[in-house]
Amino acid sequence: MAVPENVKNNWIEIQKKFDHPVNAIGVKINPSDSKTLNVWKEEGIDAYQKK
Repeated sequence: MAVPENVKNNWIEIQKKFDHPVNAIGVKINPSDSKTLNVWKEEGIDAYQKK
């Protein structure tokens, strides 16, 4: 399931502020939440994680 473009853009802007994976509303993604982490990686949000 693809994430809508406007949600993805907002998610990218939020992710740029954090050095750990966050969901589209800025809440840290639990390492055991494999579904959300898979979407996070598939959508390329991981590339915007603060280093």
